[in-house]
Amino acid sequence: MLELPNTSLIEGNLIRWGKTGDGPPLVAIHGTPFSSQVWRNIVPHLTDRRTVYYFDLAGYGQSEMREGQDVSLAVQNKVLSVLFQEWGLERPDVLAHDFGGATVLRAYYLNGLRYRSLTIFDAVALAPWGSPLVQHVRQHEAAFVGMPEYMHLALLHAYLKTAAHHPLSEEALEIYSKPWTGPIGQPAFYRQIAQMDQKFTDEIQDLYGPLDCPVTVLWGESDEWIPCEKGTQLADLISTKGCIPVPGAGHLLQEDHPEAIVSAVLKQVLNEHPID
Repeated sequence: MLELPNTSLIEGNLIRWGKTGDGPPLVAIHGTPFSSQVWRNIVPHLTDRRTVYYFDLAGYGQSEMREGQDVSLAVQNKVLSVLFQEWGLERPDVLAHDFGGATVLRAYYLNGLRYRSLTIFDAVALAPWGSPLVQHVRQHEAAFVGMPEYMHLALLHAYLKTAAHHPLSEEALEIYSKPWTGPIGQPAFYRQIAQMDQKFTDEIQDLYGPLDCPVTVLWGESDEWIPCEKGTQLADLISTKGCIPVPGAGHLLQEDHPEAIVSAVLKQVLNEHPID
């Protein structure tokens, strides 16, 4: 498990974060409905070459969860911008998944953040997005919040299992479920779903163009949440390279094939510092 010993107050939210390793900075941004623990099998392979910064998005994981909280994509890029300032980062390498992808793109186009490289995969970035569950929760949030715990856990587990192509281990299922349980976690789970709104990617989609840094786009070939075709479309817009499909992987590439993510980041490192 990754440790998040630090807390910052940003946009009225207590944000938990950690860092480890040695070398140039790399920032890892998770997606929904996950937490920074998605990087637990990836970070250890990067720490001899990078100082890795990771955090839980506002309203996720170990970060603060409270009634009436704004946890939408509108606030997440602001959180990222302030963290860059607190950490003293100007052009770190960036690794982003799902809502993390939307967050780094919003921060680039709206907040002026710049990256030394971007590795982005299975990202929420192009319309249309939002599953039938998302639409239903947005219309009936109170009913979902008030469900008995056993019903909530059944729904939560079923939802999480569809993220991966291979069956999730009991350990992984427990790690990803835990923040969303209990009297604080259950309402928080439906709060973040109810605040999912395509307008936050519509706001920047027309701005997409090649970033001023190397961009690698990976995509789970069997992603049932966001089809691989979206990866191809995104790569055509923001990268000078094509999308790299990962066979045997779903939306949660970190569980299905974490080595593909590690390889993509290390290839970028070797491109900067070729071995003689």
